Amino acid sequence: MNNILNIAKRYRDELAESVIPFWEKYCIDNENGGYFTSLDYDGSAYDGEKFMWMQWRVVYMFSLLHDKLEPNPDWLKFAQDGFEFLTKYGKSADGSYYFALNRQGEASIAPYNIFSDCFAAMGAAALYKSTGDEKYRFEAESAMNSYIGRMDSPKGKWEKKLSGTPSRRNLGHYMILANLGQVMHDCLGTEQYNEDTARAIDIVINQFCNREHLIIFENINRDGSVDLASGDGRHIIPGHGLESMWFIMQSAERTGNKALIDQAAEATLWLLEFGWDKQYGGIYYFMDLLGKPHVELQADMKLWWVHNEALIATLYAYKLTGRQEFWEWFIKIDEWTWSRYPDHEHGEWFGYLNRHGEVSHTLKGGKWKTFFHLPRCLLLCSQLLEDIGESPRRGEPICSSIKKRGK
Repeated sequence: MNNILNIAKRYRDELAESVIPFWEKYCIDNENGGYFTSLDYDGSAYDGEKFMWMQWRVVYMFSLLHDKLEPNPDWLKFAQDGFEFLTKYGKSADGSYYFALNRQGEASIAPYNIFSDCFAAMGAAALYKSTGDEKYRFEAESAMNSYIGRMDSPKGKWEKKLSGTPSRRNLGHYMILANLGQVMHDCLGTEQYNEDTARAIDIVINQFCNREHLIIFENINRDGSVDLASGDGRHIIPGHGLESMWFIMQSAERTGNKALIDQAAEATLWLLEFGWDKQYGGIYYFMDLLGKPHVELQADMKLWWVHNEALIATLYAYKLTGRQEFWEWFIKIDEWTWSRYPDHEHGEWFGYLNRHGEVSHTLKGGKWKTFFHLPRCLLLCSQLLEDIGESPRRGEPICSSIKKRGK
């Protein structure tokens, strides 16, 4: 038990002493508002463009830490100031959010991507939970409704694909909705999105999770079938699948759905076994189900967020099932991850490694990396480890007392 609590302390200390201070010091744009997220290894900003995914994730994370870690007034102010900048400059005429702004707040990239709305909903909802201010609730619901309303045609008039492109469902849209619904429930205290959440979970677990191939597909046909004749149809993102499984386990723990926990845990094993690089270790970024050449040249890279999500997923699975193999996977991923990503000189973690596990890019933040996956991982893992370590019967399911029922 002491060893598990020591691991929990390592995660919490890394969050409090390395990751949070890095972003507190370097990400705030005191001149224009919003945040610098394109940060080099030493925290220096190498670009001032403000991508909505990354901006709203910072709002969410500082708000979440204020609620879950400590009521730090500076964190709350960072989040509130970001909210004001993003709602003033970030919304298009139809209420959706641009993909990016320039440093001063002028729109630079059209609102072609619905995940801007997704993270606006998350950030505003977390602010509402920390403050009770109705303006945050209004913005959270507005952004959430925009996200749901755009799911059938995510890019709208900015879609570049024509009729010759097969119509697919994408895992990202549904896994995010499964998580978004939980955030809305937890932060706003509403059941308004429960049906949307349940539907998203059902589609992920019963359509994207494929028991014939023992894999979680990234793209499926509208009727739930798969297309193994195309690279798009064979496309696998292990990190997405692992992230979606802990979203589902988190939801199933709340509702007491033991059958759903077991399904998500089993699918987690599929991805770990398929996605682990047996020669160099670590989990691949992109994969082809049949081992065919992948169109993305960065497919064999090892990214920070993939390993962050794998750590959370294995701990959730161990906590909720008590199966020793999940603890063994956690230790394996933990050792590989902590020996490569942390920057002990400047703080924070590098995000991009080559297949061999060597740092390939020095950035700490950019178009796709910000103050989100890593701090969320450190926070959740420390909490899960504390739960496991303090369990009176470690190794048995902590959820064993929940009401067992099928779907």
